Amino acid sequence: MTDMKKLQTKYFGEIEYEAGDVLHFPEGLFGFEEEQGFLLLPFEGGGMLCLQSVKTPALAFVALDPFALKPDYAPELERAELKAFGVEETGDLGFYVLCAVKNPVSASTVNLKCPLVVHPETREARQVIMERYEMRHPLAEFSRGEEAAPC
Repeated sequence: MTDMKKLQTKYFGEIEYEAGDVLHFPEGLFGFEEEQGFLLLPFEGGGMLCLQSVKTPALAFVALDPFALKPDYAPELERAELKAFGVEETGDLGFYVLCAVKNPVSASTVNLKCPLVVHPETREARQVIMERYEMRHPLAEFSRGEEAAPC
């Protein structure tokens, strides 16, 4: 029997989830260090995800797959970061980037500099800094003239 929990969310109303669904951020997110548990929930109709706090119902971020936006995105973790995750290679981990939603949507930006890194088996996650990338990439730069997907 599973131990289902209920959570009021920012975008989806009340949902049920299992403890094993939670991503654990031991250091929290930058600026939200006390927030250490999040769910990654898919929005309807596309590649957008909601990073929903399990502690604070009103706290949720829009997350995207950076490789879908920028196929040549090449995050590299330091040896100590890999060791903290218990992996040998960056490719053993999952990556997500946060989107700052603006109005109009075409003014939204994506943070490639500070991705969320997730160990898919342990559900441990960290936000790291990639020196070679910028924090505010306009979402429109990834749409190549097509209508940008809303964040």
